Amino acid sequence: MTNARTLPMTVPAPDLPARVRIHEVGARDGLQNEKAVVPTEVKAEFIHRLAAAGLTTIEATSFVHPKWVPQLADAEDLFPRLGDLEGVALPVLVPNERGLDRAIALGARRIAVFGSATEAFAARNLNRTVAESLAMFEPVVARAKADKVHVRGYLSMCFGDPWEGPVPVHQVVRVAKALMDLGCDELSLGDTIGVATPGHVQDLLSELNEEGVRTDTIGVHFHDTYGQALANTLAALQHGVTTVDASAGGLGGCPYAKSATGNLATEDLVWMLHGLGIETGVDLDALTATSVWLAEQLGRPSPSRTVRALSHKE
Repeated sequence: MTNARTLPMTVPAPDLPARVRIHEVGARDGLQNEKAVVPTEVKAEFIHRLAAAGLTTIEATSFVHPKWVPQLADAEDLFPRLGDLEGVALPVLVPNERGLDRAIALGARRIAVFGSATEAFAARNLNRTVAESLAMFEPVVARAKADKVHVRGYLSMCFGDPWEGPVPVHQVVRVAKALMDLGCDELSLGDTIGVATPGHVQDLLSELNEEGVRTDTIGVHFHDTYGQALANTLAALQHGVTTVDASAGGLGGCPYAKSATGNLATEDLVWMLHGLGIETGVDLDALTATSVWLAEQLGRPSPSRTVRALSHKE
């Protein structure tokens, strides 16, 4: 039997980045979609294992009201348990100034705000219009930047919306630019329901560049509903994007968009990147073992194809 650890064979492709930073979202975006509340000690162990596997940006939790996301109600308990992770960025999601206060009080130095490119999703996710949500984020971003805290701006429904259907590129660009104009350091483009295709990805990236949003400030966040996440990622890499969101084991979805399935699995992403000769700093065997361990905690197998392949026992 072939030793899977000698694979994939490295065959670089032209005009791709030499290195990609993986923004790991499993501990936040993944676990927030679990029906059962995962114990805090399991979350802390999960994040430590991810760090040990070489991931250097791990989104830890969300400082939202427990009523809205009860699975992450333990943010104040969890975050202090991660203080020993030197050299690991631990972004946290904050919805408003109250969330920012809670995060800053615990020493968070990287935050994210979560906007929408469509009115329908803004209403369901934030109970506000797009304009009202941007107004809510304005003081959050301003205060964070004044305190030298790094700010990521998430933008959901960039490629399609379950209520509105196709989302015009110019509409996404307008909201994305408004979000960046608030002072965000980084923009994550979310394919929340997984309907993007490679040409659509490259078109949106090109339009953003034309409006002054630099490629080096953009990350991509793909869901794999139609099996397009890796193809879309490759399209983004060909455009020059070097930050890719992914979730260990393919955990996640979206609690406010029921048609959204799991995120791009980190292991599947790493397998492709390593095959292309792109550095990630991630130990794929250690990462796979982490997802197998978490799947045991959750009581079900991992949806990641790479995890299933590498953990299969003859």
